[in-house]
Amino acid sequence: MRTPVCDKFGIEFPIFAFSHCRDVVAAVSRAGGFGVLGALAYTPEELEIELKWIDDHVEGKPYGVDLVMPANYIGKGGKQPDEAELRAMIPQEHWDYLEKVLAEYNVPPLPEDFHERARAAGLGVDDQATRSVDVALSHDGVRLLVNALGPPPREVVDKAHDHGVLVAALIGNKHHAQKQVDIGVDMIVAQGTEAGGHTGDVATMVLVPEIVDAVGPDFPVLAAGGIGTGRQMAAGLALGAQGVWTGSIWLTVAEADTATEALENLLAADSRSTVRSKAMTGKPARQLRTAWTDAWEAEDAPKTLPMPLQGLLWGEMARRVSRSHTKELSGFPVGQIVGRMNNVRPAQEVIFEMVEEWIATTERLAGLLDNSAAS
Repeated sequence: MRTPVCDKFGIEFPIFAFSHCRDVVAAVSRAGGFGVLGALAYTPEELEIELKWIDDHVEGKPYGVDLVMPANYIGKGGKQPDEAELRAMIPQEHWDYLEKVLAEYNVPPLPEDFHERARAAGLGVDDQATRSVDVALSHDGVRLLVNALGPPPREVVDKAHDHGVLVAALIGNKHHAQKQVDIGVDMIVAQGTEAGGHTGDVATMVLVPEIVDAVGPDFPVLAAGGIGTGRQMAAGLALGAQGVWTGSIWLTVAEADTATEALENLLAADSRSTVRSKAMTGKPARQLRTAWTDAWEAEDAPKTLPMPLQGLLWGEMARRVSRSHTKELSGFPVGQIVGRMNNVRPAQEVIFEMVEEWIATTERLAGLLDNSAAS
């Protein structure tokens, strides 16, 4: 089932797997797919450790790194405020609302001696993303850099190309396609609204052929959003994509490091258990519906803040909830495919099942053509 992107990256199956967990990335690449490490949560120093581990466990197979470099955020284009300055920008009304929500679920404050750096989308972008690009490009196994939330900086694209590394970008609107091509990206991920994380509002079935037509049939496009089975993979290829980009399905594999409470919530969810909300990062992101997302939809809720301020609020909540193990507030960015994520199994099994179902689906469709010709 080789497509042009398989030859481009030297992989067996055109299945790209986004995960924040290094174990998942390595497992997918070993199984013949292409693992992509989501590096948002890592400092450049932490990223070096993660990539060194992947190098040692990926058996020489290629993989990628996803670095979020948003087009707009607080501090863009000038001196970026540090964490203390950003926290001071958050109105007291929002801190009070945070405390109200956590008090409702008896979530205690963090101990005074608790020290863990804040993690939020858009925090430390200019400095950390630039240094993280250099870290990623220093590893021979990295064959792809990926960016979401707007076109990657042209200098990053040029630097990647100088190192023989390709660049991809996630988009959710056909009007953004040409801008990405003009900036020099090598592959586009057409991400429908069904996907987890930051998404637009156009469905995958509509978006993929729109983007394929916009960039031309020879330009590599991956279908993304609600894809986790071989049938859906066959549909993506039928729409003109050369492969699929998957993310949510890896949250519940055996190798994943998903927290227990969040994992239980994911396994129990159905396809209507997600919501596209600004409650996590300040930009629309599909995630598991929880008491946190519900709270920000309430009539008395303050307006969500821009990136990264809302992310700092969410991060404060998440750190406290992870210590208290409060299930009602334990969520995760996840797509509508969550309704099919109802058991834990190895990543390799997921890959092979997708491939087997893709083969069965294409054979069934070919049989329809044969029957039509025979009649």
